Parts: sequence; C-alpha cells; structure tokens
Amino acid sequence: MQPTVTATGPSTGPGEWDVLVVGAGPVGMGLAIELGLRGMNVLLVEQRERAGAAPRAKTTNVRTRTILRRWELADRLAQEAPLGLDYPSDMRFVTSLAGYPLATFENAFSTAPVRADTHPEHGQWVPQYTLERILREKVQSLPTVSLHMGVRFLSFHQDEHGIHATLADGKGEMQVEARYLVGADGARSAVREAIGARMEGRHGFSRHFNIIFRGTGLAQAHKHGKAVAYWQVGPSGFSAVGPMDKDDLWFFGCAAEGEATTLTDEDAAARIRTATGIDLPFEIVAKDFWVSSELLADRYSKGRAFLAGDACHQHPPFGGYGMNMGIGDALDLGWKLAATLQGWAGDGLLGSYEAERRPVHRTVIDEAVANHPASLPLDMLSVIEEASPRGEAVRTGVGARIAATKGREFHTLGTVLGLSYAGSPIVAVDPESPPAHDAQNYRPSAVPGCLAPHAWLPDGRSLYDLFGPGFTLLAAPEAAGLAAAQADAARLGVPLRIVQPDGIDLRALYGARLALIRPDQFVAWRGDAWQDVFPLVTGQ
Repeated sequence: MQPTVTATGPSTGPGEWDVLVVGAGPVGMGLAIELGLRGMNVLLVEQRERAGAAPRAKTTNVRTRTILRRWELADRLAQEAPLGLDYPSDMRFVTSLAGYPLATFENAFSTAPVRADTHPEHGQWVPQYTLERILREKVQSLPTVSLHMGVRFLSFHQDEHGIHATLADGKGEMQVEARYLVGADGARSAVREAIGARMEGRHGFSRHFNIIFRGTGLAQAHKHGKAVAYWQVGPSGFSAVGPMDKDDLWFFGCAAEGEATTLTDEDAAARIRTATGIDLPFEIVAKDFWVSSELLADRYSKGRAFLAGDACHQHPPFGGYGMNMGIGDALDLGWKLAATLQGWAGDGLLGSYEAERRPVHRTVIDEAVANHPASLPLDMLSVIEEASPRGEAVRTGVGARIAATKGREFHTLGTVLGLSYAGSPIVAVDPESPPAHDAQNYRPSAVPGCLAPHAWLPDGRSLYDLFGPGFTLLAAPEAAGLAAAQADAARLGVPLRIVQPDGIDLRALYGARLALIRPDQFVAWRGDAWQDVFPLVTGQ
C-alpha cells in the first residue's frame, strides 16, 4: 500500500528516510521545512485533511515571524494579512459591542508593521489556516520532503539503526523505516502514547466554545473603533469577538457551561446576539468545543523518537503562546536532528532538546495560566451596562482592574524573546547571568543561552540575515583567532560562517569581540579570544 501523495518528494523507498514526522500542522511542517532546507529526506504524514475555518491560533508572534524570515516566508505571510498589515492590532475591552468601553491595549503582540531595534520582524494577526497554507506551499517546494495526507501512525519499534513504523490509510497498512521519528501530532498524540510518555498537570480547567460566523454589517453596527478582538465583560459573562478574515468572517468565543460540548447553529447565533447586544442575521460557518489545559509530558523522547508541539506541552491560550512555542520546538529539534544525521554532532546534542525546551515550556505555561481571565462578582456584571452612577462606577472600577492586570497578556516580548537556555549542556558558562524574566519587557542580552541581540545594518538588512545555516562567528574588526576557529570547525566538520559586520559596534552589542551564534540564532559562546568550544556546543 502506498499513501496518497499530495506533494512531490524524493523517490526513495522504505529505509531511506532520515526522519518520519507524524502530524502536518504548523509544527510538523515547520520541522519538515527546517530539515528539508538542510537536505534531509523527510516523510511527513497527516491523518486529517486539515481543512476548515476554525483556527485555534490567530497570532504569529515576532519570534515565529523571525523564524519564517529565515525560511524566506515572512514577506509571503505579510502578503496574506486578511485585514491588511495596517489594520489596528488593538485589544478592546467592552461591556459588549453595543455597550460601553472599559480599556484598550494598543499594538497587541507587537504586530504593528514598524521597524524595531530589538527584533527583525513584527508579529502578525493571521488565521492559523492561512499560515498552514503558506507552510504547505514551502513543504511542497522542497525536493527532499514528501507529504502524505490521510495517513495514520499506528505503531513503531526501534533498534540501534533506526525506527520501524506502521502507517495506514484507507487502503491498508504499510511499513516505513527511518533514522528518527518525531511526533508533532497534537494533544492526542499517538506517538506520545507509543513512547509511553505521560502528560502531567491540569486538564480541562476551563471549557469553551469557538464559533466562526459571517457577520455582515457587524463592523458598522458598533462604535468602538477597529480592533482585532473585543473582549466582552457584560451581563452574559466573559466572551471575545473579532474580525478574522475577509468577507465579514468573525470569531466568537465563550464559556461552555455545565457538561455541554455541542451547540446548534441557532444556539450559537443566539449567544453571539446576547453577548454583543447586536441583532443581525449571523451565518454560522463553523463551531467547536475545546478545553483549556496546562500540561507537560514527563519526557520528550525515547531513543530515536521525539515529541514536539502540543504532543508534549499544552498551554492555556491566554498570551497566544501555544502554536508559536511549537514552531520554536521545530527549529530547535530540526537543526539538532540535521547535525546528527550529517555527522557533526555528538550524542549530547539531541539530548539537549528536552533540557532546553522543557524549562521554557514550563515558564510559558505558568505565564499563560497567570493570564487566565479572573471572574467578576455576578452583582457587578448585572449592573455593568446600567446607564446610572452605579453602572458608571462599576465600569470605572472594572476598567481600572483590566488596565492594571491584562497588559502582560498582550505585551509579551519579555517572554517571547527573553527566555534563555543558560544552563544547557551545550551552552558555554559565562561569568554574567541572563536578565531576570520580565514577561512584558525584553532586555537583549548576549549571555550564552540568550537569543542573539539584534541590530540593523547600514544597508537596511538585519544582522540576522548574515547568520548562516550552521554556526556563525561574529567578529569585531580587531578580533584575532579567526583562522583557528575555522580550523577547529573544519576538524569536526561543523559548518561555520565568520562574519565581521560593518557599521555595528559588536563589543558594545555583545560584550565581547567574538560571539558564536547557533543555527537557531541563540548565543552559544562569547569571548575576547577564541577558544575551541565546538566539542561543547555540538554535544560531543
């Protein structure tokens, strides 16, 4: 049996795949792209067609778009901005669309298309299905990646040479062999079950409905101004509504009370009318039920099998971290798998994947939990839309509370860019410690383990544009030892690009004359005199 091929891939048979990736969502496709750009033969399988209009994620944050930039996809995604890049990325808290304003957070998630000194790409408000389409186009363009839809992962076993997996489509089963297996197959991961990993934490601590609807005339029916989301705190409780795509396509999210897990179209439209206070003939396009969880796998790998994305970490949605964190997994695991397959990594490199990513996931989950909406007393909600001194006093108090507490959910650069891998077994020890975590404010640092500090070159390019696919050694004009660094890299087969950027005071930016940047744009080592750190930073 051969699964239906939906993308041109290498004409290889069983036993010739470098990596089998299960799950073709953003994480699986991102991993396939990172591997494919490095010439790895990748078999990417997905059991669903991944169609529909009900995205979980709507925010592609600045770090993810920076990763897309390295894949030459950031500009492509910008072209697909459904509301236009200049559409205000504001979060407005209101009692309802028909009611009163409470608080506003401008430029949420740093999505305004302005040039920032600290990072090369702004965020973008865009439905996940649009991002997936662009990733899929890239996957289909890579000659060493083969994408198969409608194919399920059933089981696998492994030995010292590779993994032996059983897959199936509607026609039957097939056997596939590969050097490595990655489960990017979501919250109900079959690969996670196959390696015996368990999710630890809280499952389903809140329950929600997500509704996609066509709201013709809705944008003109309220007076709150343009925003990407209107968070409604009113007599009917807490809900969110906002424009999602062209052709008057909107989203609406609300709590699921009791044990209900389904809604009729009539019930869905009635909830929207009640919460917004606006009576229009809403057309329900899609609806689904979901639960909010904070879960981490007790392990991320077993031998040659690894987990990424929701398969090993699940976040409450507050802060927009989930899908973006999964893309970060794809980058981290992708370059390490490629290095191992290409023969220039030691046994410790793949072992560093969990050591680096799991603490980051824990911090981000804690941040998302802290952003979980706090409930308000029912007596406050019942009068919050009263046109009376009592109603005005409640609105003033609730608005002040929102303004004081919700900024960390929408202004997140300190979490998105500031978390460090310091203490990783493949990061050099430095006399200086990374900056303390500040969820909202990002303070660039060149301490090894931190994201490489960014700068713009005189010609308008980003410093990141000079980084190579392997390691990059940034060197000040007066730096010595460059030939030795090149020789050390050549001896171990480590790909190295040496860059002496014009117009940048490297010592001021990085605190040293030399800085070694990893393939994922994090600092591996820095110093004023070259030291052979390649055995350390490649896990040898």
